[in-house]
Formats: sequence, structure tokens, C-alpha cells
Amino acid sequence: MKNRLRVLRAERKWSQAELAGRVDVSRQAINAVETGKHDPSLSLAFALAGAFDLKIEDVFDPEGEAD
Repeated sequence: MKNRLRVLRAERKWSQAELAGRVDVSRQAINAVETGKHDPSLSLAFALAGAFDLKIEDVFDPEGEAD
């Protein structure tokens, strides 16, 4: 699933570890979602979108493939 996590993090100057702390998962989990190796659970997708104050569809594209 394609996502904008890397871009959104960069805009806020957050590391993967900082984002992970905000949504209570490991840095490795953020990396796996960000690189498209793992699709997030619905609850994690909501948490990630909420961390950026965005809607899920503004962060994730279920039709797209990861970069």
C-alpha cells in the first residue's frame, strides 16, 4: 500500500523513532509500513493519520503500490 509517511515525517522533521513514540509502536514497525513491507492494521492507520492530523486517505493509498 502506497503511503506518504516519509514525506509527512520530513515536513515535520520527525525521525521514525519520534513517529513511533507518538503512535506507540516500534521504530521497526514504522519502517516496515513506510517502505511498504507491511500494511498497517486499521487501528495503526488511524493512529498514524491522527499523528499528522490528517484523514487516512490523505496518508495511505490502498490502490497504489509502495515505492
